Amino acid sequence: MESKSAIDALSALAHEGRLAIFRALVRAGPNGLAAGKLGEVVGIAGSTLSNNLTVLTRAGLAASTRDGRSIIYTADYGRMTDLLAFLLEDCCEGSPNVCAPLGDVIAKAMCCTPQVRP
Repeated sequence: MESKSAIDALSALAHEGRLAIFRALVRAGPNGLAAGKLGEVVGIAGSTLSNNLTVLTRAGLAASTRDGRSIIYTADYGRMTDLLAFLLEDCCEGSPNVCAPLGDVIAKAMCCTPQVRP
């Protein structure tokens, strides 16, 4: 991931509502959530939700598909993985104990996060 892409993704997440939406999509797994249900889950009204989803989609963190009359939103796990890898790319500088606690966090997340990236 290039710095510009990381900045775009981090900027999209640097908003309370968008962060809540993204986290809800991550929790929902690969099946995602219909826009109306997503709004209920995060407590954000339609137009504000739509604007925030547009920002997340442009940053590559969310995607949408039409299912009949519903629009289903999903988190882009590949993009999330790329962003996390970019943030941790230069971790440790020869001191593994600095980043070692992150291994526990990642292991905990992996036990309950859908494995959708090959």
